[in-house]
Amino acid sequence: MERNLQRNGLVNLLALLAVAAAGYGVARFTNSLSGQVAAVFLGLGALVAFVSWFQMRLEERERLEKLELDELARSKGSATLFEGRDAEVFPAQRSRQQFEKFFVPGFAVGLLCLQGAGAFLLWRWLAKLAAVPPVKQDLLALALFGLLALILFLIGRFSATIARLENHRLLRPSASYLLLGAYLCFFCAAAMAGLKSEFPKTDLYVARAFVVVLGLVTVETLAVLVFEIYRPRLKGKVGRPLYDSRLVGLLAQPEGLVATAAQTLDYQFGFKVSETWFFLFFRNAVRWMLLLQLGALLVSTSIVFIEPGEQALLERFGKPLAGGAVLAPGAHLKLPWPVDKVYRYSSEQIQTVTVGGVEAEAGHANGVVLWTAGHPKDENFLVANRAQPAAETATTTTGRKAPPVSLITVSIPVQFQITNLTQWVYQHEASSNLLRQIASREVVRYLASVDVNEIMSHSRLESALILRDQIQGAADARALGARILFVGLQDLHPPVKVAPEYQKVVAALHQKQAKILEAEADSIRSTTLAGAQAVTVTNAAEAARINLQVIARARATAFTNQLPAFNAAPSVYRQRTYLLTFASATAKATKYLVLATNTSDVISFNLERRIDQDYFDKVAGAVPPVKK
Repeated sequence: MERNLQRNGLVNLLALLAVAAAGYGVARFTNSLSGQVAAVFLGLGALVAFVSWFQMRLEERERLEKLELDELARSKGSATLFEGRDAEVFPAQRSRQQFEKFFVPGFAVGLLCLQGAGAFLLWRWLAKLAAVPPVKQDLLALALFGLLALILFLIGRFSATIARLENHRLLRPSASYLLLGAYLCFFCAAAMAGLKSEFPKTDLYVARAFVVVLGLVTVETLAVLVFEIYRPRLKGKVGRPLYDSRLVGLLAQPEGLVATAAQTLDYQFGFKVSETWFFLFFRNAVRWMLLLQLGALLVSTSIVFIEPGEQALLERFGKPLAGGAVLAPGAHLKLPWPVDKVYRYSSEQIQTVTVGGVEAEAGHANGVVLWTAGHPKDENFLVANRAQPAAETATTTTGRKAPPVSLITVSIPVQFQITNLTQWVYQHEASSNLLRQIASREVVRYLASVDVNEIMSHSRLESALILRDQIQGAADARALGARILFVGLQDLHPPVKVAPEYQKVVAALHQKQAKILEAEADSIRSTTLAGAQAVTVTNAAEAARINLQVIARARATAFTNQLPAFNAAPSVYRQRTYLLTFASATAKATKYLVLATNTSDVISFNLERRIDQDYFDKVAGAVPPVKK
């Protein structure tokens, strides 16, 4: 029986090695992500199976050694020869003890490192995938993974059954990895079936699930190593090998959950709950209950809800229904999956394809990309240049004239909506790519017919409308089933290499225009001021002329009116006129009054601007003047 146990362990080891190599080869050939991750599980299982098989050999050597010593002890004259059974007498037992004491814990630590590194690196590898690689020969991969799953399941089920016998505990780790590998290969085949059923990310999701399982096994191994430090050692009790994962055994043999639950219930309630009719009924009917749930799940796939703003296409056995059934928003009935399948599309959503370079990335400040900054992807287009002075002069190197064209870098977003879902999906293989190619062709044609300065300045809106109509016409001619809503010409600029020079030219033109406008402003200001001054001078002269005329007329009228008074009393008139004139003339002048005594009244007027002391000396009895 022991020889058969070693043979079964060796068969398990060889099966894991062969299936791991075959599975990895199939996965690499078909680009199956889940297959490559499953190969890591099988490789770890092969390591465990090798250590388990080696420990079986050590225990078998120890058993044979004990049999030989017992046989010699029963023979005559050997009673005293083998009475001291120390380590030197039992080398096989000592080797087995040293192996379990030092090598098994070391191997468990190494296995923990391999599991942790594998989980980390595999998850990082899957996360860095920019796009899911297409699987080649998915039907072949499905068949091969199914075959590998069948082989592992048959060998693993046989080994798991034998491992339940007494003294066959070392066969349990490899048997668990065989059954787990069978289930992993089965899920890999299911992933291939999902890809065939138009679920492109099924393989990626299955691979990530495998990595999560590997991470859980790593955590369990770490916990086992920690608990092993504090586990009490009982003499005569054989412990479970450190590399024997309970989680792997549970995943490989899920029916053990029922037995574990039965034992737990028996322990908690204090009687044989596992022998009651309800528990027995539940254990026997669990398969039918699972089938019932699976049937309910299939029936639930017969009802589909289309969200507002969406439309869906209904296909039966991978082919569109007669007339192309387009499902509008709302609830609809269909045959269960996988007979009928529904493919949803956001028909009312405004979608965008970009012609030329891509739009501004989030890495730039405020999402703005300057002309002088490098774009992630630049595409140059030819555009006409009617006003190109270099076209008339020959270059110094080649002697050829520069053509009347320029290069321009564009990033033109074309926004559209799907109007006919049947045409969009069934009449073209990649409608978005076709629309981008149509838009690129129309942009190239249009740019070759317009001037670079016009399209980059005042005619952008007009050009955008023309391009929209042209792209719409080309799309309608191919029955694309889309309506073009907007064509944006905001991101038009020269190539990055010549952008600084172009900016200098534009700056010079702007400065020139600023100078012209400044000169025109000065001209308008000077002309306006000169006109205002001329009007001012003309008005002043006219006012002076009118003033002179009025004064002359007033004087003539006054002279005519004064003649009767003069004729009536000439002396009085002259004296009065004189006094009035004198009083008016000296109204603001300073007046000095000189008083004298013992003299006759003598009135003397001195109309000099200044009166000095000499004048007072001439007058007898003069007194100092008093200012009044």
